[in-house]
Amino acid sequence: MTGSVAVLEIVKLARLLMRHGATIYAAMTKAACELIQPDLVEWAIGNPVITKLTGQVEHVHLCGQHPDKVDLLLIAPSTANTIGKIANGIDDTVVTTFATTAFGTGIPIAIVPAMHATMYDNPMVVENIAKLEKVGVKFIGPRKEEGKAKIASVEEILEEVLGILTPNDFEKKKIVITAGPTLVWLDDVRFISNPSSGKMGISLALEAINRGAKVTLLLGPTSVSVPKIKNLTIKKFETPDDLIKIIDTLKAVDIYISAAAIGDYQPTKAKGKIPSKQESLSISLKPTPKIIDIVSKKYPKAKVIGFKAEAGIKKAELIKRAQTSLKEHKLDLVIGNIVEKSDKGFSSDMNTVLIIHKDGTTTEYPQKSKRELAKDILNEVK
Repeated sequence: MTGSVAVLEIVKLARLLMRHGATIYAAMTKAACELIQPDLVEWAIGNPVITKLTGQVEHVHLCGQHPDKVDLLLIAPSTANTIGKIANGIDDTVVTTFATTAFGTGIPIAIVPAMHATMYDNPMVVENIAKLEKVGVKFIGPRKEEGKAKIASVEEILEEVLGILTPNDFEKKKIVITAGPTLVWLDDVRFISNPSSGKMGISLALEAINRGAKVTLLLGPTSVSVPKIKNLTIKKFETPDDLIKIIDTLKAVDIYISAAAIGDYQPTKAKGKIPSKQESLSISLKPTPKIIDIVSKKYPKAKVIGFKAEAGIKKAELIKRAQTSLKEHKLDLVIGNIVEKSDKGFSSDMNTVLIIHKDGTTTEYPQKSKRELAKDILNEVK
């Protein structure tokens, strides 16, 4: 951690990483200590903070050549000063000493720059960043918004770090994932939808990217934000017809995961607004096209994975319906879940799923976070 005001966000980042199982050690420059107290950082990470090197040779203990060395050196935030020192072999702070040691050991290094936009445009800074990238340092951010260079959000940093630390077992795979609800319009102001949040599909997209895939996320109307990270393309849709049009534009697809809650029926849309003073209103619905059939036909060599959300039925019936879907739609897997409980399913961060295979076998994953389930599902897909 170096002396940028963005250091105030790093405590949140550390806590997020810890939720993913990371053990965090922190080293702070003198300038960083003037902006945030080391005691606060120690409280957040649960380990003593290194503000100077002692007889314990902390840089060797953590970044030396031995089995217990760290998996990643993350310098966040990093000032232009620290970037320049590391790029030119200057070693005069606790952070630069850690970098020197990590280079010698071959530990991956990631740097999150934090500086004003004009400083990024300094030819010397540009040269220093290029020099470090040439020797394998990964730079995370910045985001260019409204003519300003902003440090990457903690969510973006989190995903990039997870990507560095995760085996690339989906490298070179092109994956399309749908997520979120659809809308079917009754008139110009009213629609029928469902409570899907898109969290499961988004979790699958982020996990697939971290494992080396290039992902196109087809995202329905949702309030859930998605980090802006490399190898992620987002295309948004509202209606089933919108989704079909997007699918028609896609090229190579290795894996298609249909996690969106697509409406099964749609009305004939009325022009304008249906008068609100009518005593009753009857709506005639017709089936929407089976988008997963369109995908299977368009991409016959792709693995196609469907989701089946049900309510009011037992597990045995869910499996039976999933097996029917496997055969009818020529799917490779079906992910089944019962969504009637508020603590799992649509808007929850948690879920319980059954994975039903073509050979009739099933795997049940008990309730856990959708991000953890995304790992399990992708393990079944590969």
